[in-house]
Amino acid sequence: MGIVYVVWGSTYLAIRIMVEEMPPLMAAGTRFLTAGLLVAGALTARSGLRRLAVTRPQLLGCALVGLLLPALGQGMVTIGESGGAPSGITALLIAAVPLWVICCRIVSGERPAGRMLVGGAVGFGGVAVLITANGLGGSFPPWTIAVIVLASASWALGSWWQPRLRLPRDPFVVVVYEMLIGGVLLVIFGLATGEQFDPSTYSARSWAAWAYLVLAGSVLAFSAYVWLLQSTAVSLVATYAYVNPLVAVVLGWLIVAEPVTMSTIVGGAVVVLGVAVVVGSELPSRTRRPTPDRKIR
Repeated sequence: MGIVYVVWGSTYLAIRIMVEEMPPLMAAGTRFLTAGLLVAGALTARSGLRRLAVTRPQLLGCALVGLLLPALGQGMVTIGESGGAPSGITALLIAAVPLWVICCRIVSGERPAGRMLVGGAVGFGGVAVLITANGLGGSFPPWTIAVIVLASASWALGSWWQPRLRLPRDPFVVVVYEMLIGGVLLVIFGLATGEQFDPSTYSARSWAAWAYLVLAGSVLAFSAYVWLLQSTAVSLVATYAYVNPLVAVVLGWLIVAEPVTMSTIVGGAVVVLGVAVVVGSELPSRTRRPTPDRKIR
């Protein structure tokens, strides 16, 4: 959880730097393709090629999540930032992921605990304060807002759906196929929209951001995220979206001098409170021992 909380918070700034010169879809696509190949190579070297064997239903499940998470989720974030969305505000909008996850649970017939609903409402209220304090004009065109909101909804749907799909039991094999399929889809989308990827024309700054996204953002953090989805409750995992914005805002202030006002500090504190409530409501259900008359979900 610490890796997902901190590393992903830093990727918003890295994406902003990467797309200063690189086309968004092709950059994101090559990022995930490279990361997927690196993880596949590591698994093969450790356990042999047979470790990557999957059935057709498992491959289809990986393809669906690859579409929702890397392709649509990360792809639309990259497009939004390339269109002028500041990295900090982008992270704040993505913080709506836990709210979308709770909506998915309700639509599917689940009844989340009241404390969790309160925590989600509190956290989203903090996000609203942060967005209002920073404003949505000028450098943040309306279409980029819509794209990032769709990215948030897509990421939440993929996160909620993944534990319900028929996937390989090895979470790192899941990582390989999700990143490879998502990377291929992003490259296809990029080519279809006329993007061109010319490696020789990009600066060391852009390549450094791209490499950071490959190694830290994808190989390390995305692998940790997929492992968590198969190991704990999705509502608990989704709380990363409340912490990531705080990391992104601080990095934006330190590196590109984005202003941090008192309203931002207050809104951030409310977000952290929402995280504490949601985490506190989920942990007890995973620590109590089941009894004959009580089912643990």
